[in-house]
Amino acid sequence: MAQLSGVPIIILREGTDRKQGKDAQRNNISAAKAVSESVRTTLGPKGMDKMIVDSLGDVTITNDGATILDTIDVEHPAAKMIVQVAKTQDDKVGDGTTTSVIIAGELLNLAQELMEQQVHPTIIFRGYRKALIKSKEILQNLAKQIQIDDTESLRKIAETSMNSKLISGARSYFANIAVSAISQIKEKRGKNILIDLDQIQIIKKEGKSLLDTKLINGMIIDKEIINPMMPKSLKDAKIALINSALEVEKTEFDAEIKIQTPDQINKFLAEEANMLNKRVAKLKEIGANVVFCQKGIDDKAQNFLAKEKIIAIRRVKKSDMEKLARATNAKILNNIFEMSPEDLGNAGKVEEKKIGSDKMVFVSECVSPKTVSILIRAGIEHVVDEAERMIHDALSVVKATIEVPYILPGGGASEMELAKRLRTFARTIGGREQLAIEIYANALEIIPKTLVENAGYNPVDLIVELRSKHESEEGSSFGINIESGKPDDMVKLGVIEPLAVLTQAIQSATEVANMIIKIDDVISASGHSRGG
Repeated sequence: MAQLSGVPIIILREGTDRKQGKDAQRNNISAAKAVSESVRTTLGPKGMDKMIVDSLGDVTITNDGATILDTIDVEHPAAKMIVQVAKTQDDKVGDGTTTSVIIAGELLNLAQELMEQQVHPTIIFRGYRKALIKSKEILQNLAKQIQIDDTESLRKIAETSMNSKLISGARSYFANIAVSAISQIKEKRGKNILIDLDQIQIIKKEGKSLLDTKLINGMIIDKEIINPMMPKSLKDAKIALINSALEVEKTEFDAEIKIQTPDQINKFLAEEANMLNKRVAKLKEIGANVVFCQKGIDDKAQNFLAKEKIIAIRRVKKSDMEKLARATNAKILNNIFEMSPEDLGNAGKVEEKKIGSDKMVFVSECVSPKTVSILIRAGIEHVVDEAERMIHDALSVVKATIEVPYILPGGGASEMELAKRLRTFARTIGGREQLAIEIYANALEIIPKTLVENAGYNPVDLIVELRSKHESEEGSSFGINIESGKPDDMVKLGVIEPLAVLTQAIQSATEVANMIIKIDDVISASGHSRGG
């Protein structure tokens, strides 16, 4: 309500809820911190797991930050902004979601303490922004460049990303699969390396163990061979990809055929069969022994194909046809009579296998496939799902490292070194912005502190010891050794992470913290949930 010449003027609809000033800031920060705290215990190799039960009663057990935040139902608008941070982090680099959310929560927590000491939010905003720009510069200087074909470093990065997962015991095996898969699908475009993770097909099947998970240099088609008389396995496959039906086409308009004698019926049917036989003969002529058809194949065509010992699979999805083309170097054509031997794809082996209760066709041993498949196996559904999340993180960090080939020590080492250098930088700024940059540095230490807490050690003693190590010239790569509970050289331990992941994490965290800090008025329309 506003006042004009003593007459009240109603601006907002009756029932509207409004919080202003410190109340609004307190509510927003509390909601954001609550989301951050919900995932904080999951960080690191010794992190705890969460059991999430949805409205249908389906259970998810995981410690993957992106999955947890995507599954929980968040109402408060500020809390939704924190969830969005995790989604942005996951979309851009595929890992570091928990890190970004924890840092965002701590930036807000320490900002609230400064605001209670009468430091204006705009000063904190400016300080945080300067700290972010300086942090990116420091991290770039700390990072070590690697070669994109350095498989040993890529494998260590993949292992580090899976260290905290529920099934981290299989991380070495999965790391090798991730590095091999990425190396197959990467393409050089000019000076850039292009990696499209959509070209890695992931199939999940329960049964057997995690170590039965396999990388297939080719494709898995969730279909079965259409005729029992066809071969179930072929070597040196010549593959035809057809985008039209192998059946007699119906006319697009009504037609009437007058048949007066039984011979005419036989001639008509024989002509239909002859049309199909010509198509099969053409496939045989160009050397095709495997046919993938996006549409139908009728019984007569199946019999002709079976007689010629040609494997056929029908009604293959368009997306699978495109991936088959990339895996086998085949061309997808509509007209069989226009096909030539050069249009066929090649695969070392095509075979039908029974996986669990389903039959599937494996197109494998392709020479240089630009699409590959990973068949994930595990005893129960929850483990299969967690294995999929684990391989997604590993693939994402390997991709991020190849695209930006710089690495940093993990285990909280980079955050500790960054915090130390930011405190030095803060002294050059002076004024109240110096305070904001100093608490930004303190907020970054929440990562090693959380790693220590989740491992069951005393955080105060270890953080002091770690700070002391970082004061020496050779201490920049020292982080927390979770097994011994002591500071250790993360590079020597092989605990490394991509520069892109930490850079994106602090950028996402800073941006959302600044947005929430600057909100001093929350207006909730009547009839909407208010949160807080």
